[in-house]
Amino acid sequence: MADWADAAGLDRTVLAAPRSFCAGVERAIAVVEQVLDRHGPPVYVRKQIVHNTRVVADLESRGAVFVDELDEVPAGSQVVFSAHGVAPAVRATADGRQLAVIDATCPLVTKVHTEARRFAAQGNTILLVGHAGHEEVEGTMGEAPGRTLLVPDVATAERIAVPDPSRVGYLLQTTLALDEAADIVDALRRRFPALQGPPSEDICYATTNRQRAVAELAGRCDIVLVLGSANSSNSLRLVEVARRQGRPAYLIDHPGDIDLRWLAGASTVGVTAGASAPPGLVDEVVAVLSGLGAAEVTEHVTAVESVEFVLPKEVR
Repeated sequence: MADWADAAGLDRTVLAAPRSFCAGVERAIAVVEQVLDRHGPPVYVRKQIVHNTRVVADLESRGAVFVDELDEVPAGSQVVFSAHGVAPAVRATADGRQLAVIDATCPLVTKVHTEARRFAAQGNTILLVGHAGHEEVEGTMGEAPGRTLLVPDVATAERIAVPDPSRVGYLLQTTLALDEAADIVDALRRRFPALQGPPSEDICYATTNRQRAVAELAGRCDIVLVLGSANSSNSLRLVEVARRQGRPAYLIDHPGDIDLRWLAGASTVGVTAGASAPPGLVDEVVAVLSGLGAAEVTEHVTAVESVEFVLPKEVR
């Protein structure tokens, strides 16, 4: 009861905009929904279609079957590749098992794969700035595994060695924190003056917009709640960005994760959601905060998004 009393001093909720689903996530979810509607269950999906437990659970309830590897998919079946992309070796495995592939890879991730192939064809060593173990990173590295080195942080950038310093290019995981990525690239440029970059920014528009929005939002709030799952890179980066503004910030997968002790002494709560978190979760959090006294709900808009991606030809 004491925690409830301490948390009941809320006055206002401020929502970051943009927030929640991006065009790539909407496209990936729509691919699975379309295949379910046209062919019925089961629909096999390699890895989580997007990194969000609510999305995955909803699709599972409709008949989607998420697998870690393709040997779990019956030969000759349809399989959807997730938004994070796959290495060429995965595509070859699918061909060998006569799987009918529907590729839900985000077009912005596909762009990075294309850049990796271009750098490799030019004889460059590729320095991929990203997080080890992330599915997007694994897929991109698979485009040129003999030529790609992972650079997860500045310390690695300052010591990494390449065969030929005059033939080096860098690429970025699309969901990195902007300032973190900039620091790593600056360190690489100091080491390798001939370093080539991608022709256009790799970090996606949605990641950029959400990070800039939460950075501004944090300055107007006492605490920031970020909706997203623990394996969502872009959601984790939003927490980091808010904390770098000097505000307490917490990642929550659903409203039940809110710890009332976080809200003690706060009057204004900022709320945002990673690009893979459903908008409905934001509504649920707003309802909980309203019940604690935050009756006023406003929106802080820093950008308006209008990006749409065409569905793969197999489901148009």
